[in-house]
Amino acid sequence: MLLQIHPENPQPRLIKQLVECLLDGGVIIYPTDTIYGIGCDIFQHKAIERVAKIKNVDPQKAQLSFICRDLSNLSDYTKSIGTPLYRMLKNHLPGPYTFILPASKQVPKILQSRKATIGLRVPDNEICRSILELLDHPLLSASLPGDMVEEYTDPEIMYERFGDKVDFVVDGGIGGMVPSTVVDCTTDDWTIIRQGLGEFEEA
Repeated sequence: MLLQIHPENPQPRLIKQLVECLLDGGVIIYPTDTIYGIGCDIFQHKAIERVAKIKNVDPQKAQLSFICRDLSNLSDYTKSIGTPLYRMLKNHLPGPYTFILPASKQVPKILQSRKATIGLRVPDNEICRSILELLDHPLLSASLPGDMVEEYTDPEIMYERFGDKVDFVVDGGIGGMVPSTVVDCTTDDWTIIRQGLGEFEEA
């Protein structure tokens, strides 16, 4: 189903519908502050498998991220964050960044990669924020399969293409074409591994 949600004032009734779907093992396509993503509840194994199948990848090898509501939410899923790293994250979030961090034991087993790392995001997007407030834990997030980025800016085209594979496509307006900037923070030397929308400064 294509669900039109206001990008600045998301309708509570529609957000509730999405969250009920997620808690029931549903898969959705939704806007972030960069490109549209495909996501599900991190505790719904069958839904995680569905996302991996759409992307045609193994859940443990896939580049999947957690979309978190805020920094305190993010800290549940990574090992202890030192002061310099915390300060840097606080300066950049919410924003168009994915930070690769060591995964904590609270990351569901199906998602624990051999590297024991997790990508964490806190998007600056009202629809995301509203979903996460009600869901009360992170969303699993992945990019849509394929290279046709232009197609992934228009919710109606995404609905035509993936409507039979997901439960909801959220229409929150035209999406961006540039993904998040990915920063590896698993060592003290933070490294940009993909330059995207966010300008990363260590200050």
